[in-house]
Amino acid sequence: MKKDQKEHSNIKWFIEVFILTFILSIVFSYISTNGVAGLSLVPAILILILVIFVGIFFDVIAVAVTVANEEEFHAKATKKVEGSKSSIKLIRNAPRVANICADVIGDICGVLSGAISALIAVKITEQFGLSFNLQFILSAIVAALTVGGKAIGKEIANKKSTPIVHAVGKILNKFKKREETI
Repeated sequence: MKKDQKEHSNIKWFIEVFILTFILSIVFSYISTNGVAGLSLVPAILILILVIFVGIFFDVIAVAVTVANEEEFHAKATKKVEGSKSSIKLIRNAPRVANICADVIGDICGVLSGAISALIAVKITEQFGLSFNLQFILSAIVAALTVGGKAIGKEIANKKSTPIVHAVGKILNKFKKREETI
């Protein structure tokens, strides 16, 4: 009986993540590629850097949530420290939080950075009249920045998991308070 419930829960989670990823991917891809296509080179590069940073940022959150110690937040919760209860919920749901942060958001950012870098390569090629395909070099730079940034981010997340999770818990707490007032 429990096995059937777990399988049903896993299938439900898969469907939820699939739909969320599909919708977010369409929205972000449309906005970023159409938005970047109409921009000049410098703003397009800044958006590319922002997308890479967002992917790294959410990867850091994913790692921090998976390695954080729940007991540290119980002590804070008893003292009614803001965000501690939300932090406990994050840690208790670490696999799902990590899936959303690292896989859904992180992977969407990876796809977007590839699409944006392709548009930037075309812009550079047209603007400077280059005769070679710049996309390979730009893709390699984007990949190196992403992977290198995530490597540094994972190191930080492992060492500073408690303050990172607590900061996310505080942010979630503020959203929760807004929802209650609406």
